[in-house]
Amino acid sequence: KEASSLPVQSIVCQFRNAQDGTLLGPAVSLPADTGREGLELLVNNLRGTADDPVPFSFHLQLPSTALPDPTSDSASPPKPEEGLRLAISRSIHQDLLTNPRHANKLSTEDVFVIECEPEAVFRVREVSRCSSSLDGRYLATGSGDNTCRLWNLDSETPASTLSGHTGWLLCVEWDGLERFVATGSMDNTVRLWDPKTGKAVGEPMRGHSKWITSLSWEPIHLNASSPRLASSSKDATVRIWNAKARKLDFSLGGHTASVNVVRWGGEGVIYTASSDRTVKLWDGKTGKLIRTLSEHAHWVNTLALNTDFILRTGPFDQFAKFPASDEEAQRLALKRYKTFTSRSPEQLISGSDDHTLFLWPPVNSDPPAATPKKPVARLTGHQKQVNHVAFSPDGRFIASAGFDNAVKLWDGRTGKFIASLRGHVAAVYRVSWSADSRMLVSASKDSTLKLWDLKTYKIRVDLPGHSDEVYCVDFVADKIASGGRDKKVKIWRH
Repeated sequence: KEASSLPVQSIVCQFRNAQDGTLLGPAVSLPADTGREGLELLVNNLRGTADDPVPFSFHLQLPSTALPDPTSDSASPPKPEEGLRLAISRSIHQDLLTNPRHANKLSTEDVFVIECEPEAVFRVREVSRCSSSLDGRYLATGSGDNTCRLWNLDSETPASTLSGHTGWLLCVEWDGLERFVATGSMDNTVRLWDPKTGKAVGEPMRGHSKWITSLSWEPIHLNASSPRLASSSKDATVRIWNAKARKLDFSLGGHTASVNVVRWGGEGVIYTASSDRTVKLWDGKTGKLIRTLSEHAHWVNTLALNTDFILRTGPFDQFAKFPASDEEAQRLALKRYKTFTSRSPEQLISGSDDHTLFLWPPVNSDPPAATPKKPVARLTGHQKQVNHVAFSPDGRFIASAGFDNAVKLWDGRTGKFIASLRGHVAAVYRVSWSADSRMLVSASKDSTLKLWDLKTYKIRVDLPGHSDEVYCVDFVADKIASGGRDKKVKIWRH
């Protein structure tokens, strides 16, 4: 038959493993309106994984005239000619047959190669946390199957599984020089892992009597050679650990309810937020309480510093190579930190179940107790709880995510309201900024992520690929990583 622009009722397809090129059974004839769910069902049947299905992404290779005879018993992988590679996001009919660019190239006698790539090779439970390495090569995810998984973002495949916890993972953090990945769990322990080997570093660090809610590493410019780690817990305490010795340095015990967040600031101050409605400031060297901030009228859920990005990236800028020594790393990190704070001193923002945020004045490093108690601004506008807040990397903007389905933008220095970003139809759980502060992405209960245009305050790109609530999101160079209740880890290319 000659090629025709008329709708094709069915096409013959050959499924191929995108990772190693092997065929997944014989060629089959498929209805033209077969959607992604139907393709996933078929491929899982071909692979013998129908009882424990794996999610796949599908790409169609055009043309595919070099395929072997579909009636042949040969198991050699097909070698299609170089051609266009099309993602199947809805169905073969919608993405290919009704596309005027490709419909006139089709023939019912063609056999098309569909490349199948697992989106998550492992069967996992809900993905609750994700955090990328500083070089953007690896993503660490924590989930409800009690494991942390490292994913290679170059190949977009799993690298290793970090097993040892006996409860859900609630927090995952890379240290500033990528020597450790720290995890906190509902089993009340903190564990350290070697990301190169995927092995546990020593025994779990025990002491908390309830689950771990948050982790924060001591900044590199304060301590490069012997990093310390702060863990907060539902047990109302914060523990400061010596990571190399895996021993407790001291405990912070002034809160009267769950400590929901801990942040280790660049001035050596440890910030904690609690369900007792307070934010507390502590001396990171001695553990002494510096100040209690008591403006909120309900649980404090989230904290952010305008220096978060600088502290997270430490000695690394977009051009830097890995430091030759701890001393060089500390020197470079201190230089970057001082350059940033010379323009904008370190500031804190807190968000609460009382629907408000407070922007707090810069901390005086010497002495910290001289820091003013009163906030710079009270940020109002959310109609429900504030779940997450984040400064842009340049410190100019603040983005807050609320249970009122909205993302709000504020001035990072004054706290003045700028805009509401509306488009989600359910609670917004997380926000994440691109490294250049030009893009913002949000993750929601409505199963979508949204990339926002900060010039128009409108949706720039809608990312609807998840099938359930999206719990976590992180910008990784030119990619976005997300995970959620549908048990999938997704990588989005910008």
